[in-house]
Amino acid sequence: MTTALLDSISEALDAPTQDRASPDVPPEIALTGVGALASRFDVTGLATASVAAAGVELARLAASAKGVIPGVSVDRRLASMWFGFSIRPVGWSLPSPWDPIAGDYRVQDGWIRLHTNASHHRAAALSVLGVPGEKAVPAEKKDVESAVAGWTGEALEAAVVAAGGCAAQMRSEAAWRVHPQGVAVRGEPLIAWRTLPCSKPIRREGPSRAPLAGIRVLDLTRVLAGPVATRFLAAYGAEVLRLDPPDWDEPGVVPEVTVGKRCAGLDLEGAADRERFERLLADADVLIHGYRPGALARRGYDEARIREINPGLVDVALCAYGWTGPWRERRGFDSLVQMSGGLAEAGMRLSGSERPTPLPVQALDHATGYLMAAAALRGLWLRRHRGLAATARLSLARTAWLLAESGLAPPAPALAAESVSDLAAGVEPTDWGPARRLRFPLRVEGCVAKFAQPARALRSAPAEWSAQGR
Repeated sequence: MTTALLDSISEALDAPTQDRASPDVPPEIALTGVGALASRFDVTGLATASVAAAGVELARLAASAKGVIPGVSVDRRLASMWFGFSIRPVGWSLPSPWDPIAGDYRVQDGWIRLHTNASHHRAAALSVLGVPGEKAVPAEKKDVESAVAGWTGEALEAAVVAAGGCAAQMRSEAAWRVHPQGVAVRGEPLIAWRTLPCSKPIRREGPSRAPLAGIRVLDLTRVLAGPVATRFLAAYGAEVLRLDPPDWDEPGVVPEVTVGKRCAGLDLEGAADRERFERLLADADVLIHGYRPGALARRGYDEARIREINPGLVDVALCAYGWTGPWRERRGFDSLVQMSGGLAEAGMRLSGSERPTPLPVQALDHATGYLMAAAALRGLWLRRHRGLAATARLSLARTAWLLAESGLAPPAPALAAESVSDLAAGVEPTDWGPARRLRFPLRVEGCVAKFAQPARALRSAPAEWSAQGR
């Protein structure tokens, strides 16, 4: 299944040029490692294929002047493990990534999932349900269960979404196939590309073992998919500057995804910060963002304005439910898309469980993140070799469809238990304490994955590019 998934991903990456038969296509990818994540879906195949796709694009960009492409290999077991958490705290613990109210609840006609990790999303859900919940007296899950039980799934989903919250009724794959948003998503490409001529060159610091040295990446993403993409780029030498608004936090995942990056804060509602943002954008090579369709435009930064500021930018973005259809502006997360798109219902049905059975990891987030990294690298290649500025659009829902249509997972043994040999050398002095990391699952000949700095807290650095290099 890995081969079929990788073929689909490669076809999506090749769409701007349709040059799959060109002589720079690398040799067959070497796969190592055994075992698979426990799932009816081929989650390990998706992990392997998405990491491999990013590796192939890295190798393509790192090709020598003679056109020799470095070899690529992926460890299936480590790729599966990186789809969970790569960080291993030493003497401290990560906070739970989930708010106490977040979870699956029974409704009159099935199940619904409430996503309440963000305080304003929690407040929206509780207000709809009429459940009080203040910092001094937090809401109780049992009270939420009682309130939810009086609703139908579709009605509660609509009410929470209308209130500015995040919820997803559990639907079957068959129901999603005929749902207007499901129809729209299936009609979208895995990666939607737009290109236009551009003469702006890629600037680099000079000779370096890091293939992305000198590449500047502006990161406007949250939680997992986008941060996974920029973490990959940081691992191979890109300077990643993450920007967050003043009031945003995600304590359960920040230590996992900020490694290798500098994290700053800007408020795009303020004139001074907007001016600084535009200066940063003008000197970036890649912009990766996770705003819902139209959200950046409402802040004054539609695609035309972004291109006006930086004509040569590689612009890569994701959303939850797709870029067309009635839900294109709907807030969403991996766990919600699994509920909407039939994955949780299929898992429940195929396993004989009485509850929604999601994938064992946030596979849609992680896979989409590696696909975004691959798209960013292909965009850099297009600018360097074809004189094209590229825009790429991806979504969690379209990645879910890729996984669903790949069929059930082939038989495979369980992943072997983690051992010390799975950890990279050295201790990472994060802002929360010392930690170890899993070894990187990808090997690209001549390119070493190495994070320039440990994981840092949000807004811990100034909003400026490094003074080194340019």
